[in-house]
Amino acid sequence: MRAARLAKAVLFAGALVPAVLLAWALLRAPERLGINPAETLQLETGIWALRFLLATLAITPIRRLTRWHRIIQFRRMLGLFAFFYACLHLMTYVVLDRYFDFSGVWEDIVKRPFITAGMLAFVLMIPLAVTSTKGWIRRLGRRWQLLHRLVYFSAAAACVHFIWKVKVPVGEPVYYAAILGALLLFRVVYQFRRTGRMPTRRSADL
Repeated sequence: MRAARLAKAVLFAGALVPAVLLAWALLRAPERLGINPAETLQLETGIWALRFLLATLAITPIRRLTRWHRIIQFRRMLGLFAFFYACLHLMTYVVLDRYFDFSGVWEDIVKRPFITAGMLAFVLMIPLAVTSTKGWIRRLGRRWQLLHRLVYFSAAAACVHFIWKVKVPVGEPVYYAAILGALLLFRVVYQFRRTGRMPTRRSADL
């Protein structure tokens, strides 16, 4: 138990490092954020949200391949940090880009496809973050696992958001999309090899 608590503390501290470094750069050394600090903050927070989202999805394949079942205890923290950085990503856009012009934000959501995809990814994460507690797991029962499959759609929307944002489907956005594809393919192949049939709503796992 002590080792588990220590590991969680180390993961928690490490997950906060990107946010702390960005905050320090913004307050003490804005030149490190380039000629457009607002855009840099949006990009970095968004990328970290996607990284933590993919790390959350990677827990199950790692557990199945390594038989290290205790790794599952880190999944909730990784998912919550994905939501944390997604909140920062949205906040930097609303505050530093749109200056609290919510009508402009809504216009962007409706008219700019990459922002539509990004907002969809964020909205899908909200019920996942809200129901991540042990109390909600008990209350929802099997429905909790069904609800949390929204993470697949959120991650897919986030990858589309990133690719459409850069406009050219090459480089880093494509790498993240490929990682997501590999993680989802692993689940399909694993389920097929285990049962001889494609995953169903009841048999699929996060």
